[in-house]
Amino acid sequence: MKYPVISLIIILFLGIYSCNRDEVFEKEQYKNVFALISGSSNVSTKYHKLGEESTGYVAASCGGTNPTQKDIVVDLVEDRSLIDKYNTINYDVDIAQYAHPLPKSKYDIDSYQFTIPAGEIGGKLPITIRPDGLCPDSTYMIALRVESHSTYEANPDKNFVLYIVKIKNYWARSDGSSTYSMKGKIRVKGAISEIEVPGMKTMSPIGKNKVRIMAGNETYESDIAVLNKTAIVLEIADDNKVTISPYNSIVLHQIDGDSYFPNIFKIEDDGYNTYKTFLLHYEYTVGNTTYEIKEELRLEFDPENEVNN
Repeated sequence: MKYPVISLIIILFLGIYSCNRDEVFEKEQYKNVFALISGSSNVSTKYHKLGEESTGYVAASCGGTNPTQKDIVVDLVEDRSLIDKYNTINYDVDIAQYAHPLPKSKYDIDSYQFTIPAGEIGGKLPITIRPDGLCPDSTYMIALRVESHSTYEANPDKNFVLYIVKIKNYWARSDGSSTYSMKGKIRVKGAISEIEVPGMKTMSPIGKNKVRIMAGNETYESDIAVLNKTAIVLEIADDNKVTISPYNSIVLHQIDGDSYFPNIFKIEDDGYNTYKTFLLHYEYTVGNTTYEIKEELRLEFDPENEVNN
């Protein structure tokens, strides 16, 4: 007779355990938790257009089965140690790759407090960015973490964000994705024949209407010493005429008057695709050799998405 009694006790115990487990599960399921929105490594990357002041946002999202009944007032604080940890984890001793704190002169945060209103799932904190003068080869961050909040819970894995400021203009972005196809003709000065030099060129924004590329057939490297020696600047005027100048120390001479390569920028549409196109003609010197280059640079794009990009 004792076996039925033991079985009954076990059944009662399992029933109580199951009820407690379900109760805990329901509490976890229904509780409200907010998080700062970011991607991998708590990074949020935003692009800011050169030549103007613009506003970016650090956003938060609140989850939970039921709507919140109270405002969630969140106070953030800047924490540079988060940038140091990011650099150590991602780059170890490769200091050249380190992200830098965005200079204070380049942004304003009027208030570090924002609210997720009761019943809503999101809130955001505005940041005013002045991107002119930032280097396209560097990564700039604003590190913000939750210092306090008025109610509910903060996700411990998403209670900070690394806001990365990238720069852009109409012709290029600073992430290295603006790669133009090149059809070029290059000639060593004094030689008779030209050599065809097809390839790809990375274009980087450096001003409202200025971009940087490598001269001729020189190899692109994100290395300041290489860029200083062999990079050039294209300045695009309102009438789309292009002025070519040295980025730093390269010896350069723009050649005008060529009807096929008239140093202009234009938009081309072949009926299927639309392209941003440069037609350039110049001479440059590397070492003891001077090269004459004629080149067409093209980048396919979607005009309908241009405003949002």
